[in-house]
Amino acid sequence: MKSTVALSVLYILAVIFVSAKAELKTKNCNDVKEAYSSKGFNVNDVPNKGVHGAHLKVCPQGFSCCTLEMEEKLSQQSRSDLKEPVSRLSSNMQSTFTQRHRHFDQFFRELLDNAEGSLHSMFVRTYGQMYMKNAELFKSFFQDLRRYYQQGSAVVNLDSMLGEFWEDLLERMFRLVNVQYEFSDAYMECVSRHTEQLRPFGDVPRKLRLQLTRAFIAARTFTRGLALMGEVVNKVSSVSASPSCVRAAMKMMYCPYCSGQVALKPCPNYCLNVMRGCLANQADLDFEWNNFLDAMLSLADRLEGPFNFESVMDPIDVKISDAIMNMQENSMQVSQKVFQGCGQPKLSKSFSRTSRSIKETGFTGRFRPYSPDARPTTAAGTSLDRLVMDVKKKLKHAKKFWSTLPDTVCEGERVAIGDEECWNGTAKSRYESVVMNSGLANQVANPDVEVDITKPDVVIRRQIVVLKEMTTWLKAAYNGNDISSDNEEDGSGEESGSGVCESPPCEGDMYFSTTAPAKPNVRFVHQETEGTKAAAPAARANLLLALLGLLLVLLETHWR
Repeated sequence: MKSTVALSVLYILAVIFVSAKAELKTKNCNDVKEAYSSKGFNVNDVPNKGVHGAHLKVCPQGFSCCTLEMEEKLSQQSRSDLKEPVSRLSSNMQSTFTQRHRHFDQFFRELLDNAEGSLHSMFVRTYGQMYMKNAELFKSFFQDLRRYYQQGSAVVNLDSMLGEFWEDLLERMFRLVNVQYEFSDAYMECVSRHTEQLRPFGDVPRKLRLQLTRAFIAARTFTRGLALMGEVVNKVSSVSASPSCVRAAMKMMYCPYCSGQVALKPCPNYCLNVMRGCLANQADLDFEWNNFLDAMLSLADRLEGPFNFESVMDPIDVKISDAIMNMQENSMQVSQKVFQGCGQPKLSKSFSRTSRSIKETGFTGRFRPYSPDARPTTAAGTSLDRLVMDVKKKLKHAKKFWSTLPDTVCEGERVAIGDEECWNGTAKSRYESVVMNSGLANQVANPDVEVDITKPDVVIRRQIVVLKEMTTWLKAAYNGNDISSDNEEDGSGEESGSGVCESPPCEGDMYFSTTAPAKPNVRFVHQETEGTKAAAPAARANLLLALLGLLLVLLETHWR
């Protein structure tokens, strides 16, 4: 009995001794003065010895090295300290994809410039004055491609633009190869209205339409996605911390100062709960963010493969030249079909068998084939494959950025090594609370941050909607379709271009189902009807006489 009493007395004395020693240490605020002044505050704010902390609103009361004024200043400091790592990580992310967007955008624009310059140089060498007199057609072609890339389907419909280009080219070439005839506007409308069915340029227009629409839609949508990433990160990272979050951060980071334990760091799990509460809304962005990144990666694969912008634009001069050659080689057959369908044109009154007439038309009778001796260098001295390979790594690394942000913040020197001897919010001890999962809904029972789960952040919810919409556009671009409208006037809701050939007209036969002009009223078919059979001999005879006349002109010019 006596021994038990003695042990109890000794235990009480030991507790009193330890408490007294701790109190003496607490009353000495020299370390707090140094740490407090290192934050840029006036050292005179710190009492020389500990004072009673009944006045404190956040930190534990009792003897403390903090005054109410110090607590308020440290609370403001905690707001900045809380924002710093989030802003830094977000800024790095934003900078990464802003730079990639600039690289891709510059690359695509330079490829367009190079393609136009290459076509001009090649066509000057190949077609001479005939090209120079019609150069505005090709200049307008590239201008429209640029306008689509910059402004989208609300300004330029790729399908319509490409169709008009080939119609205009056919009209100009048809006049050149039939220089001895006069053609009214109504007659040329009949010709241009059936460009696709006549197929004067072979299969080049159909293939080029598929390649250009797919490549341009993919390139434009992908660069828009890269630009959007920077915008989303910027807006989300600018969301201010709630008062309850600032209070929790203050308690986690600076309440150890008040107890005189300036070197004491928060427990890792304690930090996680605080940060997951503070960044709960940001974590909810993660689902659509990851869906968006998956769509970007899928479209990047397309850019490396069938929708490769570089492989389409680099040889576009050769492809258009092949189409022109095809028209030249088949000009007699094309002209015969037109004469049968649109009627026999009248010989030009101004046409005379002189070399002057030929020179005035600009038709030399010679289409020199292009010899691909030197191709233009790729834009910016790089290649699309290298750009895509680089950005795919960055996109994969950006996955789960928002949900793992608290884990990224609560590591390294910001927290204690373990959860045993660390600041748990009230004292130097073990942190016992369960760590909450990420997301707003999971913070209803967060022990360290008061989170109102009924009031999601409006800015972040808006960015979730923006990401979801962009993901839809990316998935459409993956299939070769442009469903974006840029919020501009485009009430039709029509898609611009399709990379998928889903209907019989993709192959196209010679039957003209389109309404023909009032005069002449015709339709073309593969097989001749009885009426056309009767008219065919006369049409052929007229065509042969016209060609014979042209041949005589050329021979006369040659012998002169």
